[in-house]
Amino acid sequence: QVQLVESGGGLVQAGGSLRLSCAASGRTFSRFAMGWFRQAPGKEREFVAAISWSGGSTYYADSVKGRFTISRDNSENTVYLRMNSLKPEDTAVYYCAAAGRPWGTLRPHVSYEYSYWGQGTQVTVSS
Repeated sequence: QVQLVESGGGLVQAGGSLRLSCAASGRTFSRFAMGWFRQAPGKEREFVAAISWSGGSTYYADSVKGRFTISRDNSENTVYLRMNSLKPEDTAVYYCAAAGRPWGTLRPHVSYEYSYWGQGTQVTVSS
C-alpha cells in the first residue's frame, strides 16, 4: 500500500509559476514510476507528465512540453511538478499517481496503468 499527498496548488496569474509536490509513504518509494494527471470541470482526466523510478526517463504531454518539468527526490520520497509560463487552460485539479510496474512495460500517458492516486490539488490560472 502506498499513500500519496499533493500540495502546492493555488491561484496564480497567467505567465506565473507554481511547484507542486507529492509526498509518498507506505512502501519502497524508488520502485514506482510516477505520473501527474489533471482534470478540469466537464473534461476528461488528462495526462501531464511521468518519470521512471530512477528519474532517468521522463515523458510529457505535448501541451506542457517546454513549460513543465517533472522530477523526484527518492531520499525524501517526493515527486515534483514545476510549472512555468502558466496559461488559463492549465486550470484543473492536479493528481499524482504511482505505478507499481517497470517503466519499460507501461504506457505512461494511460491512467489505468497507475495503481495509487493522491487526493488532488487545485491550480487556478487567471487571465
